[in-house]
Amino acid sequence: RAELLRALSAASMVRLPNVAPTPRVETARPTPTRNEIVRTPARSAIVIAASTGGPKALADVVSHLAANLSAAVLIVQHMPADFLHSLAKRLSQVGPLPVKVATSGDSVMAGCVYLAPGDRHMSVVMKNGIPTIRTDAGPAICGVRPSADPLFCSAARAFGENVVGVVLTGMGRDGSEGLRAIRAVGGGAIVQDRASSIIYGMPRAALAAAGADRVVAPRLVGAAVFDLLLTRRAVA
Repeated sequence: RAELLRALSAASMVRLPNVAPTPRVETARPTPTRNEIVRTPARSAIVIAASTGGPKALADVVSHLAANLSAAVLIVQHMPADFLHSLAKRLSQVGPLPVKVATSGDSVMAGCVYLAPGDRHMSVVMKNGIPTIRTDAGPAICGVRPSADPLFCSAARAFGENVVGVVLTGMGRDGSEGLRAIRAVGGGAIVQDRASSIIYGMPRAALAAAGADRVVAPRLVGAAVFDLLLTRRAVA
């Protein structure tokens, strides 16, 4: 006890050296939140087709997109209408971009994600120079409605070479003809690889019909899209 008291007494007499205050380091400006970013009409687009296994693949894609993406993202997921709003909410939570179920007349804005509504085809038309969403209840295509082919073909007309088509996991061949239309105007094409696909039908059919610039797992789609749009001078 006596030794401890002596040690404490000695310690109390020690003067701490003068320490200059730590200079404040200016940090990089934080990335704006989704509510702070000013949205403008899209000049480029990423169009995605997905079916069986799509929600998981879409989450992997969306979570790896940049918060300041300058392209719009338009998605056809084969799914009952009742589940689409839940999917939109989930994708908003896992990624940096706002996600909504599209309605006819929506302006297509950069940095926003649009899901095709249930049981209606979704396409893009130019209205007063602004890309605009149109939905319709036309006949099923490839046995499905919504079908990715009308979206892909219309995006090719609206955006030309500044569009990238992505075909993810699923059964059937939806998206194949649309991806061919995108490649015909000089746009980019990405197909999910066999190893990461729950069902390889749609990617395999798209690859056979249109070929692809990249064959990757969903988590690598964001980087692949950036590269493809960069080469077309519409930087994502």
